[in-house]
Amino acid sequence: MLLRNDFEVGQPIEKVWAFFGDVPQVAACLPGAELTEDLGDDTYGGGVGVRMGPVKLEFDGKARIVERHDAAKRMVIDASGADKKGRGQASMTVTAVLTSEGRGTKVYLEQDLQLSGAAAQYGRGMISDVTAVLMGQFAANAQQRIDALERGETVAATAKPASGFAIGLQAARMALMRVFRRFFLPYRPELRSR
Repeated sequence: MLLRNDFEVGQPIEKVWAFFGDVPQVAACLPGAELTEDLGDDTYGGGVGVRMGPVKLEFDGKARIVERHDAAKRMVIDASGADKKGRGQASMTVTAVLTSEGRGTKVYLEQDLQLSGAAAQYGRGMISDVTAVLMGQFAANAQQRIDALERGETVAATAKPASGFAIGLQAARMALMRVFRRFFLPYRPELRSR
C-alpha cells in the first residue's frame, strides 16, 4: 500500500537535511519508535509499537538507509520487522524529499508499506489515517527537536510512546470527516486520494 504525507518545518532546508542525517534523533521523533543499536553501514536495529483499535502491534526489526542524495535532498530507507508475538510482519520503503518552502522546509514522505498478519486486517483507510496522525506527531516532534538543538540544548534520542487512545480518536475523526465529505459535499476528485 502506497501512502503519501507531507509536512512543513520552520527551519531552512540545510538545517533540516542535517537533522535527517542524524538517524537516532529522527527516530526519536516518531512516537513508539526506538533504536536499540547501530549496526554500521547506515543500518540500525530497533522496534516500533503502535495501537490500531484493540490490537497493540510491536515490531522488532532493522532499518537501512539505501540512498542518500545530498544535492537533491532525497533519502530512501528500507525497514522490515516481525511482530514480537508472531502475529505478522511488516516491511516498508520510505522515500523522503525535502524542498525549500519560504523560510522553512517542506518534507514529502512516500511510504510503500506491506503488512501481513494482524495488521493486514485493517483497511487502507484506517492505516492511512493512523499513518497521517503519526506523521503529524512526527512533524511536531521534529520541529521541537530542531529548535532545541538550534538553541544548543541537549535532547535525548528516545521516542515518546505512541498513545493508542489519542491516535485512535484522531484516526476516527479523520474517518468520520471522509464519510461526511462523501455524503454531504459535492464530488471533488482530488479529495478521493485522502
